[in-house]
Amino acid sequence: MRKAAIERNTTETRIAASVDLDGSGRYAVKTGIGFLDHMLEQLSRHSLIDLDVTAVGDLHIDFHHTTEDSAITIGQAVAKALGERKGICRYGSALVPMDETLVRVALDLSNRPYLVWRVEFRRDKVGDMDTELFKEWFQAFASAAGATLHVECLYGDNNHHIVEACFKGLARALRAAVEIDPRKADAVPSTKGTL
Repeated sequence: MRKAAIERNTTETRIAASVDLDGSGRYAVKTGIGFLDHMLEQLSRHSLIDLDVTAVGDLHIDFHHTTEDSAITIGQAVAKALGERKGICRYGSALVPMDETLVRVALDLSNRPYLVWRVEFRRDKVGDMDTELFKEWFQAFASAAGATLHVECLYGDNNHHIVEACFKGLARALRAAVEIDPRKADAVPSTKGTL
């Protein structure tokens, strides 16, 4: 039962997130930010991780706190569901095309947080959301989940396509990394014996 639920309450946001790593890609997401909801739905659907997220944030200021804190909460839930990380494949990668865009994502659930972000946007916003917030989301998720995460847009013109391919790439890489390796289901995938 690789499931976990996390609540994060601050003066800026109140967020609850739950995950089931062995789910079917079922989601119920409500952050108050339409585009972020759409991306989190993509994350769930393409990773096959069931995801429930509700967020109430200080959107009258801007979308920053809700975006970052949702990533922290989801990342913490993933880390908790992984437990000792015993038996996982650990690594995952994906090459995701979306029309004119191609994104590459590589992931290591090493418990050593790190983000390499090589994504550029042509506009400041996608819908009502500042494009600079997507790096913040991926940084916060990587830190909270204990993931080394590389995200690179190889090429693309449409900002919506670029962002969506990043989330779908993370989803596919995460799907591979959290899978249980049937050949070593009882072992932590590290020569150290721990992650």
